[in-house]
Amino acid sequence: MTSFAPDSIVLNRKLPLWYQVSQSLRASILGRAPRDPLRLPTEEQLAGHYGVSVLTMRQALKELEDEGLISRHRRRGTFIEPSARRGAPVRLLGSVDAIVAQQSGMATELLEEGRGAVPVELAEFFPDVDEVSTYHRLRSDEATGEPTNHARNYVRTDLAARVDREDLIRWPMTKVLRDVLGVAISRITDTVEARLADPETARLLRVPLLSPILRYTGVTYGQDGRALDVAVIHYRGDRFSFTVTLDAH
Repeated sequence: MTSFAPDSIVLNRKLPLWYQVSQSLRASILGRAPRDPLRLPTEEQLAGHYGVSVLTMRQALKELEDEGLISRHRRRGTFIEPSARRGAPVRLLGSVDAIVAQQSGMATELLEEGRGAVPVELAEFFPDVDEVSTYHRLRSDEATGEPTNHARNYVRTDLAARVDREDLIRWPMTKVLRDVLGVAISRITDTVEARLADPETARLLRVPLLSPILRYTGVTYGQDGRALDVAVIHYRGDRFSFTVTLDAH
């Protein structure tokens, strides 16, 4: 039986290795194609793939098992749960793969794409350009078809010229920039705010007007310190929660 093939990552030694591996594998699982196999490689194969010990790999797999994304069976192996593409609470610990995992694993519809002036509220992130390319996407639970969030990305036009719309339907912008276009990302800053649903959000997410939502703003920076992409995502307040873990060491 063919096994699922996870993506590769460059590990950051300042963060727990098991966490980085679990988030990378989580992003691969949630962003997999529908026809990808459900069986994962063995612990030893995964450990070799990520360049970590088997003990570290077991800790990473336990995290995914606790989330309900995988199931492990003695002598049979480890399998992705068929329902693993549904949304789940996200634990953020400062890795790019955590951001990718946050945005992966749902059916995505590209509602609109274009090019226009930098929005006034985002001007501080793009002080050196007058225009950005914009992408508006709606994400839904694949099992129920229920909308979960809608996102607008504001991307530098030189990068947007290289973006394939098919990649945007499958992957979050962060993954497209880093893994498809090969852009070096230095950091991402996140802001999560409680808001009330405006008319557009209420219509797209099928929630009552002025109902609680979560507004996420993620700014992705390149190695030169310039903002590459600003993502503004509106989540249904009854479907998502955010947990932030701070490493005290």
